[in-house]
Formats: sequence, C-alpha cells, structure tokens
Amino acid sequence: MTNAEATTSTDRTGTGKADAAAHNLEAERLYALLAPAVQANRLFLEDVSIHIAGANRVVHVVVDLPQEETGGVSLDVIAEISKTLSDILDNDPSTDSRPYDLEVSSPGVGRPLTEERHWHRARGRMVTVNVIQGENVTGRIQSVDDGGVTLVPELAVKKGMKPKQGEPVKLPFDRIRSGKVEIEFSHLDEAGLENDNGPSEEA
Repeated sequence: MTNAEATTSTDRTGTGKADAAAHNLEAERLYALLAPAVQANRLFLEDVSIHIAGANRVVHVVVDLPQEETGGVSLDVIAEISKTLSDILDNDPSTDSRPYDLEVSSPGVGRPLTEERHWHRARGRMVTVNVIQGENVTGRIQSVDDGGVTLVPELAVKKGMKPKQGEPVKLPFDRIRSGKVEIEFSHLDEAGLENDNGPSEEA
C-alpha cells in the first residue's frame, strides 16, 4: 500500500471526501499495477497519486533508485520507465474512462527523510536530524543499518572558519522524528557525490 494522496478541489456538496477516498483507492490500485514493472527496471516505486484537472486525470508517479545505491535517477531512465508505465496504463482493463496525463519524476533533494530507505539513499550527504527528546543534529551520514543512522556531526565554528567535525554519533531510528538533506557544494567532492539528488522529468 502506498501513502499516495489525491488532490481534489473543494466540494461544497459534501461529496469531496467520498471523491478523495475513491481517488486514493484508485491510486492504491495503480500502485499495485505499476510496481512490478518499476521493480523489473531496478527502481523503487515511491508514490502514485491522482490529480483531477477538469475532464482529465493526471497520474503522478515517483520512482527512486534502490536504497543500496547513491546518486539520482537519470533523465534517460525516467524517459524509459515513462514509456513502460504508459503502455501499462493504456492497456489497463479497469482504467477510469477519462483521459489521463502521466507524469513521472524522481524525489528531489528536499524530500523529508522519514523512512529507513530514505536514510540509506542519503548516505554521504549532510543532513539535519530532528531528534525526539534531544537537540537536533547536523552532520554527514556515515552509515545506516537496521538500528539507526551514524552521523559525523558538523560543529559550529566562527564565520569564515573551516567547519570542524565531531566524533561519530549513532541515532536510533526510534529517536529520529525526521531529517532533511542540506544543500551544499563545498564538501560534495570530498564525499564523492554529485551536486544534486537526481533530475526529474514529466512524460
């Protein structure tokens, strides 16, 4: 089951909630329909959502690399998986009769880190962690395992001075509320990473 949410316009007749529930059920059905093809292309199906645009539907699909890989999904991969998913939707016997537009993208760098796989995907990046019952921590992800995330903290220094690193700290998942990747350029070469979290494309 996906955490997809459908966006619908305000309905003053009271049917808005029913429409939203129906769209969510359809999004879940499409998630189950599309997931095998996404996995067959060595990708992870992050989300499927349906948006209503007049007489048309917009099916928005978010795909990501497997958690053991770093980097982003290339535009060529986005284009290839878009064609595959479009063919599946065109031949879907249970499809809504309304025409649809398919949009396929990859998660941006601003995606909140709320699941274990998100932390794996962010290995090597600088993140700020919202800690439960403790001070928030900013540091570079050194490693991730079943027990939590190990960070090398970035210590505060005077303006203009080179940042200092503290001793590695392990944060159990049950102490992490969420996290976010910090946009940076100066340390990406040191970490052997590209300066983005992958492109996105609409098809």
